[in-house]
Amino acid sequence: MVGRRGRVEMGVGGEPGRVGSCGRRGAGGRGAAGGSRGAVRGRPLPLSGPGGRLEPPEFPHPGGRCGRGSGSLQIPNQHNAGAGGHQPAVFRMAVLDTDLDHIFPSSVLPPLWAKLVVGLVAIVCFARSYDGDFVFDDSEAIVNNKDLQAETPLGDLWHHDFWGSRLSSNTSHKSYRPLTVLTFRINYYLSGGFHPVGFHVVNILLHGGISVLMVDVFSVLFGGLQYTSKGRRLHLAPRASLLAALLFAVHPVHTECVAGVVGRADLLCALFFLLSFLGYCKAFRESNKEGTYSSTFWVLLSIFLGAVAMLCKEQGITVLGLNAVFDILVIGKFNVLEIVQKVLHKDKSLESLGMLRNGGLLFRMTLLTSGGAGMLYVRWRIMGTGPPAFTEVDNPASFADGMLVRAVNYNYYYSLNAWLLLCPWWLCFDWSMGCIPLIKSVSDWRVIALAALWFCLIGLICQALCSEDGHKRRILTLGLGFLVIPFLPASNLFFRVGFVVAERVLYLPSVGYCVLLTFGFGALSKHTKKKKLIAAVVLGILLINMLRCVVRSGQWRSEEQLFRSALSVCPLNAKVHYNIGKNLADKGNQTAAIRYYREAVRLNPKYVHAMNNLGNILKERNELQEAEELLSLAVRIQPDFAAAWMNLGIVQNSLKRFEAAEQSYRMAIKHRRKYPDCYYNLGRLYADLNRHVDALNAWRNATVLKPEHSLAWNNMIILLDNTGNLAQAEAVGREALELIPNDHSLMFSLANVLGKSQKYKESEALFLKAIKANPNAASYHGNLAVLYHRWGHLDLAKKHYEISLQLDPTASGTKENYGLLRRKLELMQKKDV
Repeated sequence: MVGRRGRVEMGVGGEPGRVGSCGRRGAGGRGAAGGSRGAVRGRPLPLSGPGGRLEPPEFPHPGGRCGRGSGSLQIPNQHNAGAGGHQPAVFRMAVLDTDLDHIFPSSVLPPLWAKLVVGLVAIVCFARSYDGDFVFDDSEAIVNNKDLQAETPLGDLWHHDFWGSRLSSNTSHKSYRPLTVLTFRINYYLSGGFHPVGFHVVNILLHGGISVLMVDVFSVLFGGLQYTSKGRRLHLAPRASLLAALLFAVHPVHTECVAGVVGRADLLCALFFLLSFLGYCKAFRESNKEGTYSSTFWVLLSIFLGAVAMLCKEQGITVLGLNAVFDILVIGKFNVLEIVQKVLHKDKSLESLGMLRNGGLLFRMTLLTSGGAGMLYVRWRIMGTGPPAFTEVDNPASFADGMLVRAVNYNYYYSLNAWLLLCPWWLCFDWSMGCIPLIKSVSDWRVIALAALWFCLIGLICQALCSEDGHKRRILTLGLGFLVIPFLPASNLFFRVGFVVAERVLYLPSVGYCVLLTFGFGALSKHTKKKKLIAAVVLGILLINMLRCVVRSGQWRSEEQLFRSALSVCPLNAKVHYNIGKNLADKGNQTAAIRYYREAVRLNPKYVHAMNNLGNILKERNELQEAEELLSLAVRIQPDFAAAWMNLGIVQNSLKRFEAAEQSYRMAIKHRRKYPDCYYNLGRLYADLNRHVDALNAWRNATVLKPEHSLAWNNMIILLDNTGNLAQAEAVGREALELIPNDHSLMFSLANVLGKSQKYKESEALFLKAIKANPNAASYHGNLAVLYHRWGHLDLAKKHYEISLQLDPTASGTKENYGLLRRKLELMQKKDV
């Protein structure tokens, strides 16, 4: 019998369903279904074992209402991811959450406070990098990227790659991330230039926001989808989601993404990736009430957010695959093992599978497939040409001979990525160029790492597919999905990538790792009595990872610390030695730089960039023969290396081998048509050969390609001045100052021309302006003194001669002119007497 306020709900099979109890009597006997009256006698709830613990449902069917109706559960039965049969509609924490009770007590933080704690911890871990410099790839993607500056039209961002090159160029890396570049541009505008603090602060805040969002994501992964009658999702796994979010927030492998400004691409991609996943989850909120329209809207919004994630970084498109896996295996209860068994046994009941008859699922899969295909098509059209051309040093395994060798090394790379997630202690900004030697024989002990990786993966996959526990299947399936699917673009399976191992690509896969690790802690707690020891281990991991994040963030604050930190991790990496050498050369320590450049060339005899930089330093130290040998070798190894051709021309010019120098310059221009610096050097060669017209044409080409090329303008003015073409020199000087109005060297050159043209007043004004900009230039004072000398302002001439000689006592021309002035002043004094 049923009282006035009670009701019996029908289960899936048509028999009376079980009514959840909200009274204080627990499982068994009577439960209050809406008040003291009319209680419905329910069947005893099943026990989970000797301990008598209740087995909570995964995604329960609609059950009886509790209390006064305002908090009743409205849960569509399609959300049930259980192993089968109907479960009691009772609101309980997930099983995993109860297993973690010893780590987080029953007074676990409410969702809002939990998110605040996670966000604060995430920010504290990486706060040390807030005042760091632009390091490593930041220079190319930000400092040297014209797309950040206001002079570049916003429309160009949609036709350029991440580094500012046109996507249609054969040299482009094809990394199409216009939304990420747009955020850099906003940073540049708000901070008034290339001030790194603003860029770093945004990255740190982004990681904090993503970590906060992870609380909701993990709540879905561990607790499932259940909603109140008001459409609010219930957090059924607060402990598990908090622990997993903390593990994510403090993972040291994230340092490259957060402390390196270029890592913003991964952060923005992750942000919209997670929003897309949560949006897709909302497609199932009260769908029994809101109908297809609501479901379709959220699916389309999820696809749109996936497209936004892809415009931040290419990896973002993989969220569509993850959403499909979530829909099929979790929402649609697609049991892979059951299907395989029925296919093998040719079971006719296969045709009656509910999933295959589910039109809503097929419709959503069609939307996801169409959206993904559309994104890939648009991306392919924008890219313009084929995939980027990477070299063997970027990804040695992809150039290895034989499919088996490539497969073995790819799998070894996967094991290294897994190890970085498991033990993020050995971190390096770059893992290429000999850092990881190829495996060429099965006797290589590193093959053990492959076996260990696949042993673990196969074990997890079997548990995810074969376990009778639907709760366990859901968590393992989604954990593996988050671990594997976002990593696929970096796996070399579909196309060659330009790196061996990259910590930045593990930002999203680490979500899956945190799911599996948290599940492992829960499973371990369930089967052991030493719960305090497990709690201590968890706390230790969190604290050690936080400490590692702080230390690693400090290493990313400057290039010197970053590069030197890699020596202990990858001493065989030629690029590490190259970057240390470059950093030392930029600081003027050429002797130490030469040592590191030589080591880079020794480790990688085909490292043309190290040869080029080493050749440059040797040229400056007048070691021309060795410089020529190195640069000649570099262009033989890489014939299209334009910079090496130009530098070889400079060395050959210094050796008076003018024909060879001209040919080298021409080769540089052939391989890089828009090369203003090469045109400038070619003009200097022609000037040395007294081919004045050719020199002027070369310098004019340099200024056309680069209007702010001050040296080319200056040389044109000086050459025209020296050849007596004062009017033409004046015209060129005025044109140059219109383009570069604050260049004091141009003011000085034009002032000399005007002085010779007896335009003394205008010449004086330019000299004084140049001296104001650069007061310690002895030649500026000396030439102004010459102007006053000719003009007849002898006292002013004497004053500036003396200032010039104070700044440069060895200037013979100034000494001679000063001597003439003194003799003239002495004669004038004698005449006066």
